[in-house]
Amino acid sequence: MPPAAEPRRSDCPISFALEIFGDRWTLIVLRDLMLRSRQRYKELLEGDEGIATNVLADRLKRLEHRKLITKKRDPADARQFIYLPTELAVSLVPMLVEMTAWGIRTSESEVGSDFLDRFETERDKLISDLQQKVRKDANLPDADK
Repeated sequence: MPPAAEPRRSDCPISFALEIFGDRWTLIVLRDLMLRSRQRYKELLEGDEGIATNVLADRLKRLEHRKLITKKRDPADARQFIYLPTELAVSLVPMLVEMTAWGIRTSESEVGSDFLDRFETERDKLISDLQQKVRKDANLPDADK
């Protein structure tokens, strides 16, 4: 588990964010938890990017330590756990949406053209809808707003 008080490189907010998200896997795990509704360890392993089991376990511990996710017993199988985003993680949805739109625009892929169309015509509603979906999937308060 990460140490309780990790030293910060600087007081720069971008540097602080990079200390949390600045590796190749953390945002992918958050994307899968929030935008693809994957809650179980096995589901998170099934992503296209091929995350290793030890890396996934480490990122889940780090995200839990940073209070971006909670780990709970799976109501469908008490031998297993589910991982749910917290409200702090929900606050990252606008950033993930912006990164997704940027990735669609700058990659030479047709993947996500419907998303990009919606992003360009109703960005705020898209973000709000995604945040509400994440809240509902995670049983967070205000899921019905």
